[in-house]
Amino acid sequence: MTSSDATQPAAKEIKAVCLRLLARREHSQKELLNKLLIKGYNKDEILPVLEDLAQQAWQSDSRYAESYARHRIQKGYGPLFVAYQLRQNGVAAEGLENIAQSVAGNWMDVLEQVYLKKYNHETVLDRNEWAKRSRFLLHRGFSGAMVSDLLEHLHIKLI
Repeated sequence: MTSSDATQPAAKEIKAVCLRLLARREHSQKELLNKLLIKGYNKDEILPVLEDLAQQAWQSDSRYAESYARHRIQKGYGPLFVAYQLRQNGVAAEGLENIAQSVAGNWMDVLEQVYLKKYNHETVLDRNEWAKRSRFLLHRGFSGAMVSDLLEHLHIKLI
């Protein structure tokens, strides 16, 4: 038995595991690699299989990025949060603007939806309450400039 014969069954097994995972949802290559390493497969055996799956379009980091971003934007997360999470999963956060536009119109619309879902539309707030609300939005991944723009957009006065 040659070494290529020994790796052939492992490659088939790795591919089967990958296809099962990809049947449930999109995964980045980094996610698949990490899951397979946890299962005890050798990195040298995993990488060719992942490349083959990407070439055959079974796995696509760009499809994963779009799917993940779309899901997170629908859940009310901002561009900073989404971009950070995509980088953590080994994917460049390209095209977030286009995805946000297709989901909600633009980031200000997403921000306004998140804000109005959580808080009622009061036009006068004290600074402590505005700071609390701002921290919530910042934690959701919206920038300080976007939060300030929301203050102006909703005509909120601070007392």
